[in-house]
Amino acid sequence: MTDIEDGIEDEGELSDYIPLVDPDISEVEVEVLGRVLTSGGLSDGRMTQAFEDAFASYVGRAHAVAVSSGTLGTLLVMKALGIGPGDEVVCSPYGWHQVQHAVTLAGGTPVFADIDYWQHTLNPEKAAAKITPQTKAILAGNVNGHPAHWDELTRLAKDKGLFLIEDSTEAIGSTYKGRLVGSFGDCAVFDFSEPGVLLAGEGGMIVTDDKDLAHRLRYLRRREVEHRNTVVITRNVPYQAGLSNLNAALGLVQLKRLPEILEKRRRVVAFYEAAMAAFEGIKPPYKGPGANDVHPMVYTVHLGTRFTASGRKAILEDLDTHDIDASDYGQALYSQQYYQERGASRADCPVCQKTVDRVLALPLHHKVTEGQVAFIVETLKDATVNTGAGAAIYL
Repeated sequence: MTDIEDGIEDEGELSDYIPLVDPDISEVEVEVLGRVLTSGGLSDGRMTQAFEDAFASYVGRAHAVAVSSGTLGTLLVMKALGIGPGDEVVCSPYGWHQVQHAVTLAGGTPVFADIDYWQHTLNPEKAAAKITPQTKAILAGNVNGHPAHWDELTRLAKDKGLFLIEDSTEAIGSTYKGRLVGSFGDCAVFDFSEPGVLLAGEGGMIVTDDKDLAHRLRYLRRREVEHRNTVVITRNVPYQAGLSNLNAALGLVQLKRLPEILEKRRRVVAFYEAAMAAFEGIKPPYKGPGANDVHPMVYTVHLGTRFTASGRKAILEDLDTHDIDASDYGQALYSQQYYQERGASRADCPVCQKTVDRVLALPLHHKVTEGQVAFIVETLKDATVNTGAGAAIYL
């Protein structure tokens, strides 16, 4: 029996498995990718330009620059804004994609400020307290789809003369006071890898209204063929961080299907909300002031204060034994060895520490059924009891 046949046989054994992420791929994506694969170059930029134009129009920005990932996109932003050694960037230590690493990759210093307990985004007051004469920018994220405090952060950046960079790598489609995420700050960065709502395999997008910034980003992104024999390449060393036609084509179709994709996910969230209503001690999903629409990447549950990191681990292991793919929501940056060796401390961000040990992510995608949600929630109830902490969890 071949490896492929073995895989087909094993597929039946996985039929009850509920993955954390399952891309919403239709026949349209398959057809378009087939056309790209049989129509010439895979990286000549035809589909990439179309994706950029469509994405800029969707967000309502003047310019969009496609890149190979959200982290590399954020790195290009740092370099284009002149942020490097000796410069500080105030940012949150919390999130899934952790594009804050781009500050370090650019040679700058990330300065971690604490988060809002309920919506898990950067706390503006805590951010303000971290600003020094060396601060050049604020990097704030829409964590798991929830918009940050954009009014307060915009005022803070303006008052202090700082760049404001929107990390929207974990969000698309959410709105803050009627405006789509991605429309705030000097620029915004998106990511199209898993987990996420719009998935292109890999890739990212930088959007801005600043023509000069967009120009610098394009020359930093990669060396275009037409520029090989011009002096323009001597001004910057490119990062070769472009997006292929394949990824761009997939992203373009996903963008056109975004309303449909979001509607399917809304139904799954509604299943969770109905099932969680009978969960003792549960609270409804939190929406902060101004957050009109929130489209999370994954369905997150915030465990109560009686739980510890080890208790969450036990719950995740329990869910795994029932073929439910669940996860924590990332490791705080200040607890990672690289940043600890450079003076970062969990004592600086007590709210984040209180949060990071007790958030777990549950499956959220178009294939999750109402019955599966009921099973997930019932299993979660049993798992919380098995830890000895009861059912005191908060969304």
